[in-house]
Amino acid sequence: MDELIKEIIEFQTERDWKQFHTPENLAKSISIEAAELLEHFQWDNDYNKEEVIDELADVINYCFLMADALDVNVKEIVLNKMKKTAVKYPIKKSKGVSIKYDKL
Repeated sequence: MDELIKEIIEFQTERDWKQFHTPENLAKSISIEAAELLEHFQWDNDYNKEEVIDELADVINYCFLMADALDVNVKEIVLNKMKKTAVKYPIKKSKGVSIKYDKL
């Protein structure tokens, strides 16, 4: 994972794009790319897998850049969020159930 993040940051650095990658701009880019990903499923479930994974890669890249811009560790923030979510969704109440935590 660290090597992947390093490659993404290096790609950004080589092009001098960090100046454009503010948290605000990256949040917008994540949302835009996520919308482009969703567009592949807009009318049906008949999607082009190659196009979908390209859009997914764009979302992931921007998320890693956002973590870098905020100076946070991706692994750490994901694990911390999972701990918070585990409290909201205890296994005994949420296993196999898609109900929101406040309705469990």
